[in-house]
Amino acid sequence: MAELKLIHQLGQRLELKARPDLIQSLKLLMEPILNLEQILRQRLSDNPLLEEVEQQEKADEVSVSNSEEQDRKGEENLDKIDWQEFLGEDHEYNYSGGYRDLSINKDSDLPEMVTVAEKTLFDHLMEQLGYAKLDDEQREIGAYIIGNINESGFLTVSVEDIADELKIEPEKVRKVLEVIKTFDPVGVGSRDLRECLLAQLQEQGLRDSLAWDIVDKYIKNLENKSLTQLAKILGTSPERVQMAMEVIRSLSPTPATGRFVKGAMAVVPDLIVEKIGDDFVIFHNDKNLPQLRINQSYKSLIKRGNSSSESTKKYIREKLEQARWLINAINQRRNTMINVMEAIVQEQREFFEHGESHLKPLTMEQIADKVGMNVATISRVANGKYVQTPLGMYEIKYFFNTGVATDDGGELPKRVVKTKIEDIIKNENTATPYSDQEIAKILASQGIKLARRTVTKYREELGIKAGRYRKQVSKT
Repeated sequence: MAELKLIHQLGQRLELKARPDLIQSLKLLMEPILNLEQILRQRLSDNPLLEEVEQQEKADEVSVSNSEEQDRKGEENLDKIDWQEFLGEDHEYNYSGGYRDLSINKDSDLPEMVTVAEKTLFDHLMEQLGYAKLDDEQREIGAYIIGNINESGFLTVSVEDIADELKIEPEKVRKVLEVIKTFDPVGVGSRDLRECLLAQLQEQGLRDSLAWDIVDKYIKNLENKSLTQLAKILGTSPERVQMAMEVIRSLSPTPATGRFVKGAMAVVPDLIVEKIGDDFVIFHNDKNLPQLRINQSYKSLIKRGNSSSESTKKYIREKLEQARWLINAINQRRNTMINVMEAIVQEQREFFEHGESHLKPLTMEQIADKVGMNVATISRVANGKYVQTPLGMYEIKYFFNTGVATDDGGELPKRVVKTKIEDIIKNENTATPYSDQEIAKILASQGIKLARRTVTKYREELGIKAGRYRKQVSKT
């Protein structure tokens, strides 16, 4: 897949310029740690300007931080720089993992790989629907829409067809569909390739780019037009069209490509939460990730700078930029995940101190506001990533949940209420099991306001049969 290294050159109409390292960070943020390791190994193979720091060097090296101004200046003057000075010891770009920064040895208590049950795209979307701020009618509409999204992430029926089937106004369907389109993965709920690609460009801040114009207006006719023809239609140069096409080719043709596969999958936590003294400390589990730096053996070639051919210098320039962007993107991914998890731990401290019964309602919007990121970024961190805690392994999105009102004006997380329902049923007399209405009354006596139909919904989500099917006749 082509690198997005030319996005900042897409032309005068690109009002919002997205830094390539940030765009790479968004892509890498979607990947769990096992996938990330494979991606980095592949990049090492593809880019000769990258190399892996050997184990002994990792122990001896001191990571050097580089200011943003140095990055910008180096990028602007790439054709004029003194290559030897540019690649001196003070200008290396290293990827230093979380454990490598610790003075303690974490090898002995690293979490083992575990397997989790398969998750379908339907499951993934329904979970996000549960977190969304929607009323009961909108949730029913959302569930119907999700039921008509195929495994690739495309909506297979029209808004009008859904409205006719549900006997409601199309505008109600459109409103809920717009919410679903904000779910992970990017582009889910699109009707076709055009919508899918536009969603990804929008996510990358490329709403006003040449790439957007091409997808928006000419995607159906691209096969029949040459770069020259397309450039003439757009009133620009073939070179700019080529740059835009590189961006388009880097996008996924379907929203859910390769994300949801059948069968159990192995997971390794991206993050680890440990209690050290009175504090909870977050570690990034990157022990098995290759630590990257600029290939030392290429220094001698780069030092020759002006004596190298233009094609050689261009090749090295491009690979050097790609290497730097990748290293920056990995660092950004790690920092983002740690910052988000630190905020979650602060908000859910009672859970980490006392267990699952102390989980409290928490939304992605709350964490987004706390860390100064958008909700889409929080969603990327939460979905498909796991954290090892003193209480066990959890998917990060476990800590986000809606609340149920209580008599004292507070809220209890839906998961806690479900646990209470489960406990009530476990302790019932199996000869006369509780009806859902009776369970609602018991919850009310505990200060939890829940309608009978909501009890039914939660019970079914727990996979528990209705009372009449739970009845057991004692043998005499």
